[in-house]
Amino acid sequence: MGFDPHEPEQRNQLNDALTAADISMGELWLRYFSICGSAGEYEVQAYSQGLISLPVFQRDLLAMAANELIDEKPQLHAPYSDQLNGSGTNGAGNGSATGTAGTLDHHLGDIGKDASR
Repeated sequence: MGFDPHEPEQRNQLNDALTAADISMGELWLRYFSICGSAGEYEVQAYSQGLISLPVFQRDLLAMAANELIDEKPQLHAPYSDQLNGSGTNGAGNGSATGTAGTLDHHLGDIGKDASR
């Protein structure tokens, strides 16, 4: 079985996504296998290194498995001041959307006052 023209690009982007999400090849293979992937763990490893080719359907199952794992990872977000522990502002430390919105409204109101001076 030979490589199709899109396989190297699909493989590279899969590897990039796994690296960015800090997902191991073992984690990927386990999820892939659980959704009926038929390649063995060593085959998936060899595919990721460009040593063997996989059929389109199996590559798409790998992509699906990777995307499911990525979706399960907690996403990093920059905290608002009222989401930090020990904060003395509205909604301190509870991370509530109401507290954040109230804090932003308060600060935006202060900005408007400063501009009118």
